[in-house]
Amino acid sequence: MYDRLLLPTDMSAGIDRGIEHAIDAAQRYDAELHVLYVVDADAYSSYPGDEYVHEFEGLERALERSGRDAVDDIAQQAIEADVSTVTEIRHGVPHEEILAYVDDADIGLTVLGSKNRSGEYRRLLGSVAERVARLSEQPVTIVKTPVDTERV
Repeated sequence: MYDRLLLPTDMSAGIDRGIEHAIDAAQRYDAELHVLYVVDADAYSSYPGDEYVHEFEGLERALERSGRDAVDDIAQQAIEADVSTVTEIRHGVPHEEILAYVDDADIGLTVLGSKNRSGEYRRLLGSVAERVARLSEQPVTIVKTPVDTERV
């Protein structure tokens, strides 16, 4: 049914159940699993920098390294489950880059991990998962992970 699945990661606790689901789906469909991390341009472009870092270079590189570690860790889990993987790091607005990747890589199903938060939180901030689900022309599965509201 699906040849290529996409699992975007933001390294949050909400991704854990999404990883399990994506690997399981890739096994069931004998599909290639693409793992994507988007270095959020807004995160480093709003950073004021300091005297040791030329503009955004330090923060951008740190985010990129963290993203690389995250996709490599997920890819290793998939490889151990005998799932073929492709990893990718992109820079930009997360939901826009995810949607572009879906088109570029001809992804059949996107699996998104999401933290299960209160309605008030969602109304105020929204989420990348909701934007992708609303705007994608391909199927999207959102796998929710409960979050302790005391720590939100």
